[in-house]
Amino acid sequence: MPEIDTVYFVYLFVALAAGLLFEAVYLLFFTSRSYRRNVNRRLQLMAAADDRQAMLAQLRRERGLTMSGDYRLPLVTLNRLILQSGLVMGIGKLAFSAGILALFSYALLFVIRGDWLESLGAALFCCTLLPLLILKFMRGRRQKKFGAQFPDALDIIVRSLRSGHPVPVAISMVAREMPDPIGTEFGIVADEITYGADLETAMRNLYFRIGQEDLPLFVTAVAIQSSTGGNLSEILQNLSAVIRQRFKMRRKIRALASEGRASAMILSSLPILMFLIVQVVSPEFYASVWHEDLTKIVLACAAGWMGVGNLIMYRMVNFKI
Repeated sequence: MPEIDTVYFVYLFVALAAGLLFEAVYLLFFTSRSYRRNVNRRLQLMAAADDRQAMLAQLRRERGLTMSGDYRLPLVTLNRLILQSGLVMGIGKLAFSAGILALFSYALLFVIRGDWLESLGAALFCCTLLPLLILKFMRGRRQKKFGAQFPDALDIIVRSLRSGHPVPVAISMVAREMPDPIGTEFGIVADEITYGADLETAMRNLYFRIGQEDLPLFVTAVAIQSSTGGNLSEILQNLSAVIRQRFKMRRKIRALASEGRASAMILSSLPILMFLIVQVVSPEFYASVWHEDLTKIVLACAAGWMGVGNLIMYRMVNFKI
């Protein structure tokens, strides 16, 4: 049996000691900062400013709204997309970032390819379609996160109502207890009610800011209860149970379709992987046809056909419940 050099044990213990030292420093100095990151945006602003009306105006301004809560842009669809994506950098900074990205892509592609038409197409893509795709991705991710938090928020409201609190106070408890995005959004609802908006209008504004599919049920239940009365806590408890069952069903479907998704990813990536392997092993294999126009057309058609197939498979395993 070969002998093990004791120097390696020294190296191992030194590395272990360095890791423990790093963890100790992190726990001593960064615990409070990590906690502050988990607090929602509204509570962060509330800790820095005492004027709740100014805080509400700042939250609206960050999301692309005016001081009164109206859309800032005349393009309602674009403004609603920016609002529901949760982007807090503002419309001006978004346009400036898209312009800088377009100039950078134009300059980079022009230096590499030397074709101003291709560079112009890349610049137009970076300043028009790419921001829209990013905003749609952010909106979908935010809506999923809101939907995952929504049953817990309903449970908080139900417990608050059964304790004898009115609906605005229950909404304020959600704003204090829950992280973003639901904490800040319910906080905006509470602030709007505080400064004169009725409960139904504030709840409908919440739906416009989020666009999540479960919110209309909640908004309708609160609106009916505020006008006709009824046992709102029991209705919201049943709604929370239904939403949880829907999430459970979605996860079950996702688990059953995991094999098909894995097969689709493998089959889609296999041609690309084999092309890269051939390019590395034998670069001259495609050298004679790489610059032909017909090659580009065939590759574009193949990529488009592959995209259509992947889209069909995606729609087969992703549907509303």
